[in-house]
Amino acid sequence: MIETSSADAPKLTGRGAARRSALFEELVALLVGEGFARLTLDDLAARLRCSKRTLYGLAGSKEQLVRAAVVHFFRRATARVEAVLAAATDPAERLAAYLRAVSAELAPVSPQFFDDVAAFEPAAEVYERNTRAAAGRVQQLIEEGVRAGVFREVHVTFAADVISSVMVRIQRRQVAAATGLADAEAYEQLAELLLSGLRKA
Repeated sequence: MIETSSADAPKLTGRGAARRSALFEELVALLVGEGFARLTLDDLAARLRCSKRTLYGLAGSKEQLVRAAVVHFFRRATARVEAVLAAATDPAERLAAYLRAVSAELAPVSPQFFDDVAAFEPAAEVYERNTRAAAGRVQQLIEEGVRAGVFREVHVTFAADVISSVMVRIQRRQVAAATGLADAEAYEQLAELLLSGLRKA
């Protein structure tokens, strides 16, 4: 789960908090759907039917707004992925459920959003931190499967390092450039490869 300082978080408390919260959700949906590099604060205000002053009430700059939106997107996605994982019990099912839940969370996201995240260092750092956390989670799930006798005896640290490398390449848009796969599709393919390679014959 991503944690942020109070400086990172949008100002959603106090008078008018419900309206600001709803506006922030609209902002996140807009950025995820269309990206953010080409959008100015004037554009955002026009699209969200609010004033720039209202946007400055959420954060002090466009950059802070974008970072807060990216953090919010990944925090919410993480919570939903973990909820899916909690409902699965079989170790092989848990690994598949985790990666496919990640895929499902990324599926609605526009390629432009991911391109813009990769090009904007504060947002890229958030995605990278989430990717590292997800890679660590995958390693835990592989270890569970090996201990339970569901997965073959593999060098778990090596397997996790390979998986982490692929996940980082997905995050950096290198897989998309090399294969044409969207991030969600790449995670789906990774799940298939992992399960085929790890399951006992």
